[in-house]
Amino acid sequence: MLLDAPQALGFLGAALLLTLAPGPDNLLVLSLGAAHGRLAGMLFGLGCALGCLSHTLLAILGISALLAASPLAFGLLRLAGGAYLIYLGWMALRSSGGAAPQASQSEDSLRQLFLRGLIANAINPKVVLFFLSFLPQFVQPARGDSMLQIAQLGILFTLQAALLFSLLGYFAGQVGEWLKAKRQRGLWLDRLAGGVLLLLGLRLLLLG
Repeated sequence: MLLDAPQALGFLGAALLLTLAPGPDNLLVLSLGAAHGRLAGMLFGLGCALGCLSHTLLAILGISALLAASPLAFGLLRLAGGAYLIYLGWMALRSSGGAAPQASQSEDSLRQLFLRGLIANAINPKVVLFFLSFLPQFVQPARGDSMLQIAQLGILFTLQAALLFSLLGYFAGQVGEWLKAKRQRGLWLDRLAGGVLLLLGLRLLLLG
């Protein structure tokens, strides 16, 4: 059974506010979009959004609850997520400054940015816990299968996140292309993106 209109609209309103609120995903999309251009920012944002589907699946299968209940498993996931963000930050800091102009970016480099967004979101333990606690709040037991409702809510969240993150990446890329008119500006944009990634990775490792 599909979600009814009040249920879907209530969830969508909350999801939009949460997606727009400043957070790690927003910062990643903004910084990488500014450093690598509009298309790269949009693809990275799309990857982040589609990573939500993995969390939806985990919530449906109950694996998120198992991870949350196991300090060891949650800690390992946190370490993996933090280490991955630090790795991305280090690669950005090593950049020679100035990503290739958008028109000349290869399919491989764009595919890598999409996959980076997907992986960064999929292994973020905070997103695991968020989906575990957020989606069930909008399930209405009287409407039947709760797992089916969670699946629909997760897909709805993913769709709105894909739209918002794509727009965010696009406009960040617009600003970045203007700033990269001079090579030195491009260098500092890469440094800024790397610094953001490093800080987010360290925060995840040290603060949880």
